[in-house]
Amino acid sequence: MKNKNIKYLLIVWLTVILTSCVSSEKMVYFQGNQDNLSHEDYEIYEPKIQKGDILSINVSAIDKGAAVPFNLYESTSTTEPIPLTYIVDNDGEITFPVVGILKVEGITTKILKQQLTKTLAEYLAKPIVNIRLVNFKVAVLGEVKTPGTYLIPNERISVIEAISLAGDLTIHGKRKTVMLIREQGGKRAFITLDLTDKKIFNSPYFYMAQNDVIYVEPNKTKLNSSAVGANAGIILSSISSLISIILILNR
Repeated sequence: MKNKNIKYLLIVWLTVILTSCVSSEKMVYFQGNQDNLSHEDYEIYEPKIQKGDILSINVSAIDKGAAVPFNLYESTSTTEPIPLTYIVDNDGEITFPVVGILKVEGITTKILKQQLTKTLAEYLAKPIVNIRLVNFKVAVLGEVKTPGTYLIPNERISVIEAISLAGDLTIHGKRKTVMLIREQGGKRAFITLDLTDKKIFNSPYFYMAQNDVIYVEPNKTKLNSSAVGANAGIILSSISSLISIILILNR
């Protein structure tokens, strides 16, 4: 009788372990047909300028002195002049020296560079314009190892790269339903991405926009463990007592 009960406990314990195993389909990234090598075309993503963005704009020309009025600097008595940046206002505009008000919202820094270069050609010989989005940032939250907000210096980052910056998903993160939150034109969109499907590389949301947020939802195992929480000690104590009682009765 004693051996029968112990055998029963072992079966129950083994069943719990087996049922808690996670399918590889829920864990492995970029699944699909891997038999053939494929080359897929993709569009190079460029973020569009939004309200509140901070732009660094530098103008140079063959005649360096002639380009000075087109560059803003903060004068200091102890160090070299500090270049000033341009904040896109609520109307989606910036005020540029000499030229005046420029509508920049909704276009890329590349297009703005082309437009400004053409405009400055009326004032300068062979102007060179360099534009950079200074405050391009994304946030990664939820079941990742190091959640937080990340500043992106090159203005271009994919969902995969952002998750990598956050240390990848934890074992408890849902890989099939990663949420991308994006604000555009005063509206907020919630997009679901499946990291286990390699089709994500062709998604129009593969590359992130300014101020995008990624949220990784916890799986049932994490939710259940959170629900147990403070009661874990009581549950373990109860199981231990139950096993002790069974062993005593079978002596």
